[in-house]
Amino acid sequence: MTGHHKKTNIAALSAALAMSLAIGAAKAEDTIKVGILHSLSGTMAISETTLKDAMLMLIDEQNKKGGVLGKKLEAVVVDPASDWPLFAEKARELIEKDKVAAVFGCWTSVSRKSVLPVFEELNGLLFYPVQYEGEESQRNVFYTGAAPNQQAVPAVDYLMDVEGVERWVLAGTDYVYPRTTNKILEAYLQSKGVAPEDIMINYTPFGHSDWQTIVADIKTFGSAGKKTAVVSTINGDANVPFYKELANQGIKAEDIPVVAFSVGEEELAGLDTAPLVGHLAAWNYFQSVDTDANAEFIDAWHAFIGDEARVTNDPMEAHYIGFNMWVEAVEKAGTTDPDAVIDSIIGVSVPNLTGGYSAMMPNHHITKPVLIGEIQEDGQFEVVWETSGLVVGDEWSDYLPDSRPLIADWRAPMSCGNFNTETGKCGGKGVD
Repeated sequence: MTGHHKKTNIAALSAALAMSLAIGAAKAEDTIKVGILHSLSGTMAISETTLKDAMLMLIDEQNKKGGVLGKKLEAVVVDPASDWPLFAEKARELIEKDKVAAVFGCWTSVSRKSVLPVFEELNGLLFYPVQYEGEESQRNVFYTGAAPNQQAVPAVDYLMDVEGVERWVLAGTDYVYPRTTNKILEAYLQSKGVAPEDIMINYTPFGHSDWQTIVADIKTFGSAGKKTAVVSTINGDANVPFYKELANQGIKAEDIPVVAFSVGEEELAGLDTAPLVGHLAAWNYFQSVDTDANAEFIDAWHAFIGDEARVTNDPMEAHYIGFNMWVEAVEKAGTTDPDAVIDSIIGVSVPNLTGGYSAMMPNHHITKPVLIGEIQEDGQFEVVWETSGLVVGDEWSDYLPDSRPLIADWRAPMSCGNFNTETGKCGGKGVD
């Protein structure tokens, strides 16, 4: 073979190789990857598996509409297995290895706190769909669940004003969300004139199963002649034995009502609900809400999951809102680039499922209605109270002295998650 032919062949091979690499790269760019970071095993699987399924449905529906920016969406599902450090590892994998454009995930605050440094370092986007304790506003996170003023505080107002409650049991799982929420509620109750001896606080580990003594203590605390209620921040599968023990000891809703912040339709699906009738939950959405948007969502969910008995719940609606906000912000920005999406998402308003619109505020929290629901025998909730309008999520609580002067605004020129209105400086000290 002549040198000329050798050169021609090498050139042809090089061109073919370049073309195949280009085709491979083009194929990789044909889809926009979306990360799903929810526990599919371990103590939180009872709550989080449904959120993974809901995200798969939302992605499937968006693809049927033509995707985003003319590209199909591709779900990348990982299982952090209710293991908080593993959340950080899996988040890093999604952003660095899988190159996802955004991540939808986490349930517990400890899992969210675990991933925050990763999203900050790698400039990823996290949409967090669950009620939480507030005291945070991070540039790379969008909080589509409730802040305390969108769930915990209105629930206490309802119990105080409507049910005439005077004694309070704050019962929670032992981690950051219940502890900080109860710190806010304790300060709020005392600001309303509740005496310290009329507040009982109790914490139990994740997965706690032996409730006999604690429920007996609650029963004793409630027998002092003042109307008593339990405000529950008990999370995950510990709720099953807790409610069973209430029934075992004959505690009925009319005696000592329980208002829960982490028990929705999904958790009730695993319980005998007969003894729970009349107990309460505070959320921003219930499956029983009668709107056209909700009816369509439920029908789509049943069709996608192939099971008419599968319920919907509040964090699913938060993912519905957050996902649609992300889609709109990407279309508005013309790119999935995180910085562009962060800039374009503020002010984006999308339908919620309760008959209105939710907007993304400059503090990366959204507007939501607050609903109180009463447990029914069929495991659904009857709405007994709701706010007259939408409530703006407050990232820094007015009831904690260190947090009172702080605000978050991620628009230029402030671009700050904890601006101190008293000192005029970014980086004001908040509550850890």
